[in-house]
Amino acid sequence: MKIGRLIGIITILQQHKKVTAPYLAKKFEVSRRTINRDIEDICRAGIPVVTTQGGDGGISLMDGFCLDTTVFTEEELSAIFTGLKTLDSVSYGSNVKRLSQKIGIGNAVTLADDMIIDLSSFYKEDLANKIAMLKTAIRGKHRVAFHYYYNKGEADKRIEPYLIVFKWSDWYVFGFCNERQDFRMYKLRRLWELRICDEVFVPREVPEEKKQFGSDMTDDYFVTAIYDPSVKYRLVEEYGPGSFVVMEDGRLFTKWGFTEREEMISRFLSYGDKVEIIDPPEMRDKIRLTAEKIIKKHNLT
Repeated sequence: MKIGRLIGIITILQQHKKVTAPYLAKKFEVSRRTINRDIEDICRAGIPVVTTQGGDGGISLMDGFCLDTTVFTEEELSAIFTGLKTLDSVSYGSNVKRLSQKIGIGNAVTLADDMIIDLSSFYKEDLANKIAMLKTAIRGKHRVAFHYYYNKGEADKRIEPYLIVFKWSDWYVFGFCNERQDFRMYKLRRLWELRICDEVFVPREVPEEKKQFGSDMTDDYFVTAIYDPSVKYRLVEEYGPGSFVVMEDGRLFTKWGFTEREEMISRFLSYGDKVEIIDPPEMRDKIRLTAEKIIKKHNLT
């Protein structure tokens, strides 16, 4: 991570009067040429760094220049390391530990101890491996192939991967489907037998509307329902305390817009007998027919 390396170099220059390029290259595990480019970037950012040649040469801040230590406050460092700890939850190794050792901040981990974000769910091993492979493919511009499961069945897919996306409480890969000739999102939990292909692709220009993930999804299918008071906590959790009206008998009246009609059926059924669909009639019929099928399947007589 280049930004982490630049932060580290600036911090070291604050702590030491003078350091050498080989020292920085070894500490950050990069080439001297990379360090030289980093120093140029730091100078362009307005921080006067001086390099001197000879036996006593090295890299230092300009004499008389006092770097404002509030460039990164403790709160800002906490935010940086919290973000790194979050990435650690879905990757191998520890970004926080590695970066804190390089920039000499021994209490870096404790700076982020007031917040824990685990994005790995219950399948970290598979998820971390998929993310690592996709990152490799994206950086090398290699197509990937995988077997995919979805509501229409299952199929083998081959795509050009562009982004790894965390949205709607789940992980996706955003890429160009060569079969459909369009950009699509694929959920990583439905994606298996992932492999990186030898084929290299030339990156396409992604239309701006495609970058607005989910903008094409509209909540224009409205359902009116009445819930039992015992499930109020679920309504609050999913939609907030202002999402329903308490009726005189204590039941909860709602009218919400939805996108996926099939997923709605599963959602309403998850409430069992604690919800009654009022409108539209077609949704009442779907819930009733689904319930009848369940009864028939479990009928022991």
